[in-house]
Amino acid sequence: MSKGKDNLGEAPAKILSYLEAQNRPYSAVDILNNMHKEFGKTLVTKSLDNLVEKGSVKEKSYGKQKVYVYNQENVPTADKQEMAMMEEKIEVMSKATETLQTEVNSLTQKHKKLQSNMTLCEAKADLQKITVECQDMSEKLNKLRNGAVLITKEVKNEVYSAQDLKVKAWRKRKRMAMDIVDAILEGYPKPKKTLFEDIGIETDEDCKVALPK
Repeated sequence: MSKGKDNLGEAPAKILSYLEAQNRPYSAVDILNNMHKEFGKTLVTKSLDNLVEKGSVKEKSYGKQKVYVYNQENVPTADKQEMAMMEEKIEVMSKATETLQTEVNSLTQKHKKLQSNMTLCEAKADLQKITVECQDMSEKLNKLRNGAVLITKEVKNEVYSAQDLKVKAWRKRKRMAMDIVDAILEGYPKPKKTLFEDIGIETDEDCKVALPK
């Protein structure tokens, strides 16, 4: 018996929300059980048909079995050009940070050397000068680390957020694709490698790319 009200107006929205959150293929029975039988099997099936008709959900048939998955056209896709630009900005900022750190280290060593080799008066004068230089360099380094030299903090956060979003979309798409492949392999008589060749699937390894950690 259903635990909730078998209301077609409520069920499609909840089922769509579940499929969007999971973003992986499920059969009607899987959805029924995973949602703890909140809706009856008939209502789940009718709701899925309704969502497929609206284009919110995609349906795939494998023999007698049907699986449903959230429409990937509604999932943000990764823009390779945008990703490359973000990576380039991060690389520039990292190199600038390394350069400033090297300058700070050099001034620190010079500071130590002057303290041991100069006369007291000379050392005091140069020490004051180098101390100011070190402070200036340290301030520049701190600003750079906080994103205030090359880019603003807001832009830096936006870059990282956009990268994180696109990596998540990549990871979800990869997991969904492998789930579909595993479902096909249950009734496929040949090895996975042969299946990939037959349907033209290229893995991350084939393209020499890897998901960022």
